Amino acid sequence: MKKIFCLFAALSLGGIGTVSSREHDVPAHPPLLKKKDRIAIVAPASKVKESKKVMEKATEIFQSWGLEVVLGKYVSVDSCNAFAGSDAQRAEDMQWALDDPTIKAVISLRGGYGTTRIVDQLDFTHFLKNPKWVIGFSDITALHIRLHNLGFVSAHGAVPILFSNPQHKASIDSLRTLLFEGTAHLTAPANALNRLGVVTAPVVGGNLGLICNNMETLSALDTKNKILVIEEVGEHLYALDRMMVQLKRAGKLKDLAGLVVGKMVYMQDISSLPMNKSAEGIIQEHVAGYNYPVAFQFSIGHEAPNLAFPHGEIGTLCVESDKASLVFRK
Repeated sequence: MKKIFCLFAALSLGGIGTVSSREHDVPAHPPLLKKKDRIAIVAPASKVKESKKVMEKATEIFQSWGLEVVLGKYVSVDSCNAFAGSDAQRAEDMQWALDDPTIKAVISLRGGYGTTRIVDQLDFTHFLKNPKWVIGFSDITALHIRLHNLGFVSAHGAVPILFSNPQHKASIDSLRTLLFEGTAHLTAPANALNRLGVVTAPVVGGNLGLICNNMETLSALDTKNKILVIEEVGEHLYALDRMMVQLKRAGKLKDLAGLVVGKMVYMQDISSLPMNKSAEGIIQEHVAGYNYPVAFQFSIGHEAPNLAFPHGEIGTLCVESDKASLVFRK
């Protein structure tokens, strides 16, 4: 019976535990890409080693999709400490890409660190008139949330620094499907920590550290009645616990519609502050007192594949005894 309900929910974007789209402002969806569209590559965050090779591979792939690729003015500039150019240069490139009405998508060369240093400088006046896909993950979470707060869907997915890695073929294919067809269908295997259920609601989030880092800013995330996605990389387990405590204390966990946990990569315990739990166990502890569906081990984050999904779009999370799915329909 559960499978029948999940199938119905996935097909209709409604079902058990549904948070109706009428309870939310329906997000604005950028136009789907088509052949001959122009897209821009910019670098709003960390510097990229061998950036020329990275851009050449990305350009080759995008051109195979029939797209025209243009590069930001400063995308190849000498790095400025940890960043891909100065704050002013990175902001200028992003502003140009957001403003130019001929550009239909903007993809970040990589994440890393630096987007929060420039996101408040960006003016979205022209973007609101001519919305386009903004693509990235990790540090780009700050920009995804900012766009969500403005009422727009963006693309949480792979970035060019990953495109030369054959393990990311599925990541790249899923990004193409999202941008050209407007659909995404992610699945995860059964997990002992999962909590069963079905819910339909806006899907938001991304990197856990960035979600916490952006509280009380213009990129603060309102999680009420939403399916929250979290993923993380390279954190000590006590730091993960601290972030989950911060979300809980701030009331960000109590009113969720559902929780999707992506990959927790290179998470380590340390002898001086042992948690003696897995990353998933820590997360489960902090949501154990709530009733919404929870699903672990989705292919989202800093491990191949990093499957694309439309950030801010209404989707259906279906957690069954043998698997979980997160489905978005055009």
